[in-house]
Amino acid sequence: MIGSMTKLAGLALTVVAAAAVQAPLRFTGNWQARAGDEIRHIMVRGDSSAQFGEEVARWRLVGDSLWITLGDGVWQVYGMKIAGDKLTISGGDLEKPVTLRRLGPPTARPDTLTIPDPPAPNQRAW
Repeated sequence: MIGSMTKLAGLALTVVAAAAVQAPLRFTGNWQARAGDEIRHIMVRGDSSAQFGEEVARWRLVGDSLWITLGDGVWQVYGMKIAGDKLTISGGDLEKPVTLRRLGPPTARPDTLTIPDPPAPNQRAW
């Protein structure tokens, strides 16, 4: 009985670890959003950086939430849903949900761009 419980716990940890690895892989990419006549490109890389224009942010996935900081010591938190090549984020400072479309894989981050430091572990999200 105890051996079975140990095996079950090990299997559960393996499944959770695999899901944690897969989620960032599905999240990374070259994303495009349309806002009226404007087209925005967001590059999300596996090194926890995201770039939009000249801005570079650090990201974290926490459950079904996307946490982003620009290095100002504050995490912005958004609801997130990925379905195929579509990413929808909502909440936070957004007035309405935004849907992005994946155009392809991310490009490498240039050495000239540095990822902002994450907020302190005790920093709450906004």
